[in-house]
Amino acid sequence: MEQTRVEIVFFAIMIVTFGTIILCLSMAASIAFGAVNINLSTVWESVVSYDPSKTTHQIIMNLRVPRVVAAALVGSALAIAGAIMQGMTRNPLASPSIMGVTSGATFAIAVALALFTTLSPIGTMFAAFIGASIGAGLVFGVGMLSRNGLTPVKLALAGSAITALLSSISSAIAIHFNVAKDLSFWYAGGVAGIQWESVVPAIPVFIISIILAIMISSSITVLSMGEDVAIGLGQKTGLIRTIGFIVVLLLTGAAVSISGTIGFVGLVIPHMIRFLVGTDYRLIIPCSAVLGGLLLVLADIGARMINPPFETPVGAIMALIGVPFFLYLARREGGR
Repeated sequence: MEQTRVEIVFFAIMIVTFGTIILCLSMAASIAFGAVNINLSTVWESVVSYDPSKTTHQIIMNLRVPRVVAAALVGSALAIAGAIMQGMTRNPLASPSIMGVTSGATFAIAVALALFTTLSPIGTMFAAFIGASIGAGLVFGVGMLSRNGLTPVKLALAGSAITALLSSISSAIAIHFNVAKDLSFWYAGGVAGIQWESVVPAIPVFIISIILAIMISSSITVLSMGEDVAIGLGQKTGLIRTIGFIVVLLLTGAAVSISGTIGFVGLVIPHMIRFLVGTDYRLIIPCSAVLGGLLLVLADIGARMINPPFETPVGAIMALIGVPFFLYLARREGGR
């Protein structure tokens, strides 16, 4: 058994190591590929010795690097948030997009745009934090009203209902206050046109949230075994759930403020990681961070390749991947 544990840890280290290498190569490819293809040597030159007088250097550093960094950060954040939600709720269908967290964040951004017309990146992020908490609170509130408690499928249905409600209200607000064009970016979901002004304010939030997630990872492992087991082992379940909930809100809110609504990253990646390394969240969280970032970077590259020179929204790419996976999980959990 101990040998098996060592092998699992070694395998997780390999996932993080090689995943990080592939992520860096994918980011380099994403920077080089675009409406105008740029040699990798030019990409490297712009990074190590930036020359603002060169147009290619400006394109790389001001447009493409922020875009790929945003894709990696958002993918990592959503994957970690999904892993934490699944571990805390013991719900395999839990993820920010399904549990109403992302739709709540988008709803709050719609309200903020209607009230203030223009928003700074920090203002957008704070609005997303508030909306994410509203969306999650509504979903769990509706789910708790159902008979026989909170089952995975009931939570998923409540999340779908609240998502539809908040999306409809957001659309009505956008039309009434004439901010539909501004809000369309957050609906479509993507990282095209993102600049450093949107990315930089969110980086400290991501760093703090990931550190907190790693700190409570062992407690989430215990909590995922059941409430009674966690209490029996001396876990302060209320405190852990509170910290975990805050981490999910911070990660999701920051991600939505940058890229809009991108679904299913937090559903697909944690399931894949648990299949590979088991149920220890000390391994699941770092592996999810790496593969989540890799998935979204690759999805962004694919979005540019489907119908060039036009770009397909990354949210649509992730829906093509995530919807069949969600239906499979819902069918399996419904059968149980």
